[in-house]
Amino acid sequence: MYHEQLVTFAAYNRWANQRLFEAAAALGPERFAADRGVFFHSTLGTLNHLLATDRIWMQRFTSAGEAPSRLDAVLFETFEPLREARAAEDARIEAYIGSLTEAALAGTFRYTPISKPVPVEGRLGPALFHLFNHQTHHRGQAHAILTGFGLPAPGLDLIAFIRETGRD
Repeated sequence: MYHEQLVTFAAYNRWANQRLFEAAAALGPERFAADRGVFFHSTLGTLNHLLATDRIWMQRFTSAGEAPSRLDAVLFETFEPLREARAAEDARIEAYIGSLTEAALAGTFRYTPISKPVPVEGRLGPALFHLFNHQTHHRGQAHAILTGFGLPAPGLDLIAFIRETGRD
């Protein structure tokens, strides 16, 4: 039930992140780091937050990999290393999702949130949907920053991905 949808979301996530980073490359270092009033201040902060939280969730799911201890961690101060790390994390997410079975997705896992450190138990499938929904939320903020600078921002709609890639 979940697996096919999550495989699509993992591919969409990679596609949307690639498009967003291609557009963000036009910002240059000063505008990339400029505080634009969004929750994580800048494109730099927002895209670092997404990488940080993906690493946190993937460490929870897999018990492997490095994960920061803060949601506002700045893992990379400059664009290119951040873009390379994002691409690597997206590949890691796709491989992980591809390896899962429906039984695993219906299973539970335990973790302790950073924002409220009380142990939580939940099903894996819905937590993975959260991972992708969270990406969409903050990509929207980065998209707004691009348009706020008067730059063209890419279409990131799921339906555009489906049409472009032939998934349905």
